[in-house]
Amino acid sequence: MKTIARKIMAMVIAASFCFGLASCSKASKGSKLNTVAAGKLTMATNAQFKPYEYHEGDKIIGIDAEIAKAIADKLGLELVIEDVPFDSIIAGVQAGKYDIGCAGMTVTEDRLKSVNFSTSYATGIQSIIVKEDSPIKSIDDLLKGDYKVGVQSGTTGDIYMSEEDGGVGEGRIDRYNSGNDAVIALTSGKIGAVCIDNEPAKSLVAANPGLKILETPYTEEKYAIAVNKSNEALLAEINKALEELTKDGTIGKIIEKYIPSK
Repeated sequence: MKTIARKIMAMVIAASFCFGLASCSKASKGSKLNTVAAGKLTMATNAQFKPYEYHEGDKIIGIDAEIAKAIADKLGLELVIEDVPFDSIIAGVQAGKYDIGCAGMTVTEDRLKSVNFSTSYATGIQSIIVKEDSPIKSIDDLLKGDYKVGVQSGTTGDIYMSEEDGGVGEGRIDRYNSGNDAVIALTSGKIGAVCIDNEPAKSLVAANPGLKILETPYTEEKYAIAVNKSNEALLAEINKALEELTKDGTIGKIIEKYIPSK
């Protein structure tokens, strides 16, 4: 009886061991990448940044949304997009609330103190929007004048314009929740200019007659994906996916879809 009992016990232990291995195998991808929820990749963005992320009906679409989806597919994860205020993205990624921040986000020294960034996947330009009849004809006119400048809070436009050396300084900045809110302030005469990324600037000017973009770009920058500093495995997988998606032309096709070169 003892021999039979031992055999039965051995079979139970073996079955339990196999089941455990199977369970570990199913969760290995989520565990390896340390995602918030196994099998999901949660992306924080601010969907008021056309063509990088914006609402179309109930969906959030755009360059960043499609690139993040392509990365998630590579990693065998389901992409979940959370639309949040731009200036809460870094803090959310740092706190582990979101896996990644992908929102036309520029790598800066200050942001690198809080999160890591992937390799760059796109280039952005900061531009200046003014009224068509504005006395501001150049960047120098804006910087040397006493005009108020509208920015989206927490963006690089906010960062650059707030600097005394190279910007207009803190005292001449008006901050808004979105680029559209800043443009409304511009059209109503509350401010003299808006500093924002060039592609959203083009969309905003197209939607608001009487505005124009100054010909000379304010500054150029690289967009990348923010990742929690403790999640090096996820960062490595994202960089690998970005490299593959660049080589096979996927990223180029996504960008061309939203920003045609011709």
